[in-house]
Amino acid sequence: MLVSYKWLKELVDIDVPSQELAEKMSTTGIEVEGVESPAAGLSKIVVGEVLSCEDVPETHLHVCQVNVGEEEGRQIVCGAPNVRAGIKVMVALPGARIADNYKIKKGKIRGLESLGMICSLGELGISDSVVPKEFADGIQILPENAVPGEEVFSYLDLDDEIIELSITPNRADALSMRGVAHEVAAIYDKAVNFKEFTLSETDQAAADALSVGTETASTLLCGPYLGQCDHRTKSTMVAKSPHERRHPSNQ
Repeated sequence: MLVSYKWLKELVDIDVPSQELAEKMSTTGIEVEGVESPAAGLSKIVVGEVLSCEDVPETHLHVCQVNVGEEEGRQIVCGAPNVRAGIKVMVALPGARIADNYKIKKGKIRGLESLGMICSLGELGISDSVVPKEFADGIQILPENAVPGEEVFSYLDLDDEIIELSITPNRADALSMRGVAHEVAAIYDKAVNFKEFTLSETDQAAADALSVGTETASTLLCGPYLGQCDHRTKSTMVAKSPHERRHPSNQ
């Protein structure tokens, strides 16, 4: 079980070092395998705003002027198909460390000076399984409110720590964030902060709202069949989970 400490602190009002929490949990019956930071090993990766983007003739490359919070923009050569003027991107500055401890250096590409690198999520070591499809073959585009020059980690929810738990069969209650929140709340004598939902029943029959058909070979296999209709589903929108919820380790 991988637990996002950042998310856990939304569910329980605690503010202790993650290692201290890990030790406390281990002494109360849940083994902690370790604590890791998704941003470990990454450095000097900041928000950049693409000011201009020009194609390099007869290549797939683009010459970009990028604002990274300095007095002047930086020229960066980028080969991503989705780079364009006006977007916010992730920029690894010279001296930065990206995935696999690769160090970024300033240099020349096709004779053009490049003072950094515009990054994809994969180049930060993030698994393809959590990369949005629209950015799978290109660079990650950051929210419009991202501030040039700031570190990118908070915008990607990489400013987190991941606690890995080894759950034994008798502790299946800890196989969810809610279950872990209850455990931590008990350890520190705190209350849990769960969003409350209130349901009110009406006299309307479920059959008036939706049609449900059942088939069974024998009434012995299924006696009474009961159901309840939640009218809120009429206004429910199916959408992608926020990035930080797709996989707690983002790895």
